[in-house]
Amino acid sequence: MNKNPYPLLGIVAFSGTGKTTLLRQLIPLLKAQGLKIGLIKHAHHRFDIDIPGKDSYELRKAGADQVLVASQQRWAMVTETPEQEGDPALSDMLAHLDQCGLDLILVEGFKHVAFPKLELHRPALSYPLLFPDDPDILAIATDAALNQETTLPVLDLNQPEAIANFIQQHILAS
Repeated sequence: MNKNPYPLLGIVAFSGTGKTTLLRQLIPLLKAQGLKIGLIKHAHHRFDIDIPGKDSYELRKAGADQVLVASQQRWAMVTETPEQEGDPALSDMLAHLDQCGLDLILVEGFKHVAFPKLELHRPALSYPLLFPDDPDILAIATDAALNQETTLPVLDLNQPEAIANFIQQHILAS
């Protein structure tokens, strides 16, 4: 399950359930508790973090396999992986984080990988629950009653403060 030396929690759900929305609410709450947060987000499509016309974009498009952009405020690296088949491995992505300065690593996506997860579920979207088939799900955050019994903690998806408390008590205190 979690062989990472640092607390790790995935936020998993079907597309459109609100993973990014919840993370945008959770991160400031956790930061207010003095935590340093790392984040890995899985993308199902090609993406650019720089803007067409900017030097970093143009240099990458010119053929650079890795482009590191650095300023006084931040740095970012883009690595091209055209020969990679399938999604990247979460373990490989974790290795790229500077984990020594982090208190918690949150992962959006990678729902088919074995590591501790919080499932988001909105019954109105008619997606099936993930937890019956995934022993790594620790709790479910939902906006309505579940149509299935569970012994897992059930959290209110509309109460990010309660979810942040769950993370403090069950992920960080472990």
